[in-house]
Amino acid sequence: MAAVSSPCSLKHFIYPSFLPYSLTVPSLAEIVTTMLSLFTNLLLFLSLLIGLCNCRVTTTNEEVQTLNTNTHFNPQVPPLRTLSSSKRFEGSSEFVKLKYHMGPVLSSPINIYLIWYGKWPQSQKLLIKDFLNSISDDHHRASPSPSVSDWWRTVSLYTDQTGANISRSVSIAGEYSDLRYSHGTHLTRLSVQDVIATAVQAKPFPVDHRNGIYLILTAEDVTMEDFCRAVCGFHYFTFPSKVGYTLPYAWVGNSGKQCPEVCAYPFAVPGYMGGGGPGHLTPPNGDVGVDGMVSVIGHELAELSSNPLVNAWYAGEDPTAPTEIGDLCEGLYGTGGGGGYIGSVMKDGEGRTFNLNGRNGRKFLVQWIWSPVLKACAGPNALD
Repeated sequence: MAAVSSPCSLKHFIYPSFLPYSLTVPSLAEIVTTMLSLFTNLLLFLSLLIGLCNCRVTTTNEEVQTLNTNTHFNPQVPPLRTLSSSKRFEGSSEFVKLKYHMGPVLSSPINIYLIWYGKWPQSQKLLIKDFLNSISDDHHRASPSPSVSDWWRTVSLYTDQTGANISRSVSIAGEYSDLRYSHGTHLTRLSVQDVIATAVQAKPFPVDHRNGIYLILTAEDVTMEDFCRAVCGFHYFTFPSKVGYTLPYAWVGNSGKQCPEVCAYPFAVPGYMGGGGPGHLTPPNGDVGVDGMVSVIGHELAELSSNPLVNAWYAGEDPTAPTEIGDLCEGLYGTGGGGGYIGSVMKDGEGRTFNLNGRNGRKFLVQWIWSPVLKACAGPNALD
């Protein structure tokens, strides 16, 4: 609509009153007075006439504003409180401040050197090696989706300061078995480096500074400092005073007999959850301890690749206690996870639980990883 406004009003128009009331010949003074009055009224009349002519009707267009309902969401992060939004990426938060601290990542092809500490049945070794060999994206022997190699793609999104991504080529380059428990059946965070030193000195494989990572796996009868209480696995780098070199390594223990309800959850549940709580899930390969180890191994390898010298990708200000890309998604295995739920996962015909496919027909249950692009936990088994 248009609003009409007029600054002039005709009710203020003044008519001059100069008509004579008698025929008496006026005096000179009267003539002058009359002429001045006439002239004054004429000026007033002309000014009003000019003002009337200049008066114009003005219109003001009223601005019509509409509410823009096309809300643009960042496709990397699902909109909050929107039921129709994607639930592909769980655990997203604008409060997570994962930062890059300018250190190296494992951008060259990754060689894993396995150290089997203690007595390991061959079946358990094959299970773990099938998982490790499933990480690389080998199209000649690709596993069906969602696969372990699909899962590793999230890890490979991390880069160093040159823009080089974490390598998607991961292979087992060597193995060493310490059947004699050369450093006892109880290890510490420091003595585990002696295990690496023994393996390096035995020379079953080379000292690989550029591409190598050393993975120490302890049997179910070996205890470790803080195992079952504070850690199920950890990674760090060796001290030259202990090993002679600075080498990135990770340790993971078999919790099958010591604390499966802690380190092999959800294949075992704590006793306090027995009454009315969720029951345990059936492990995909029938081995509670080793199936539980697989997810911990994946967790540590992802963090070791993105933070090998504890100066690359992590959240928090303390590098001695960093929150890393696996920590941010611990306990999440599928869509809808969080708050005590592991998320939507799959079951095979025998009721065994898994979320990833691997080589040789293997199936695994592996936690999701924090994506640097999506700023959320992500996994290839998402439902949408």
